[in-house]
Amino acid sequence: MKKSKKQLLRERRRKQKLKSNLTWGGIGLVVIVFIGWFLWQGVRPAMGVEIEIPANYDQHIEVDSDPGPYPSDPPAGGRHYGRQFDAGFYDESSDQTQIAFPEGYLIHNLEHGYVIFWYNCSVVSDSDCLTLKAEIDSVMDDFGGIKIIAIPWESLDVPVVMTSWGRLQRFDSFDPKTASAFITANRNHAPESNAP
Repeated sequence: MKKSKKQLLRERRRKQKLKSNLTWGGIGLVVIVFIGWFLWQGVRPAMGVEIEIPANYDQHIEVDSDPGPYPSDPPAGGRHYGRQFDAGFYDESSDQTQIAFPEGYLIHNLEHGYVIFWYNCSVVSDSDCLTLKAEIDSVMDDFGGIKIIAIPWESLDVPVVMTSWGRLQRFDSFDPKTASAFITANRNHAPESNAP
């Protein structure tokens, strides 16, 4: 039996309505997932040991003055200079490691949402040091090196400690998966995370 024009028109409208509902439903689902992801980024639990930040953390001090003491070694926040280091991997011969108080700059980085790898090659063999540096560098590359610094720190009694604002993660032996999880959970969780 042949369908009338009215039935064909009704059927076409029904298909168009179904297509429109599916399209808008899909767009709505994408928007909900997108909003949910952003909300999760803001409330996801931080990783590592919590370090209490002194109340005067936002006080910028004169460059080259001693910014310490800090509640942790390496520091995870506190008084600092009004300048910061560029993101990147610094070794023992880098200019940044030769200054008196590099932590004064690095705390400013932490305040801007950076994650810092503090490493000490004196507690491992020379070959293990090369491996450690390569592993840290590889993790940094996985995150595009954005808001991440690696710097030698001789006072450590372990090969690596990672810090973000108010958080610290010690490594008796380096684990790239844990390091990646620390960056994912803690990067940009800081008082001025919108700053570069």
